[in-house]
Amino acid sequence: MKNLMFAALTLGATALALGTSMTPSTASLPTLLTGAVVSAATLAQTPGQFVTVDQDHATTGTAALVTANGQQYLEFDAAFDTARGPAVEVILYKGAAVPVNIAEGDYVTLAPLQSFSGAQRYLIPAGVNLDDYQTVGIWCRQFNVTFGYAPI
Repeated sequence: MKNLMFAALTLGATALALGTSMTPSTASLPTLLTGAVVSAATLAQTPGQFVTVDQDHATTGTAALVTANGQQYLEFDAAFDTARGPAVEVILYKGAAVPVNIAEGDYVTLAPLQSFSGAQRYLIPAGVNLDDYQTVGIWCRQFNVTFGYAPI
């Protein structure tokens, strides 16, 4: 299958480079295969960009799910940065956007925030079903304030 996809993509790229067009019957194979490649790349856990929720607690950087040694992790990139605060935690949230104040039962806590800036990694516990969660949040438990979130 990989050889077929490579050949089809090469054929399509060659036709474009030469300025030729492909007939509809030959164009459909590379188009379909290119679409499959794009879908596969999307399933490879594209990093999500952090969005600031509370303007007094700016949050930037990206978060991504990764698998290593048979375990799943949540990783923040080196550009990650958030405001300082007490009792700041990394949470997984059920909704697509995390509100400023969250309700019990809508999230699971992964761990206390390791650092307010820089790359970091959090183990996803085996009992957590990632299909139940759409976002990662940076949340202050003491004041129930979400600093920022990113889609996962």
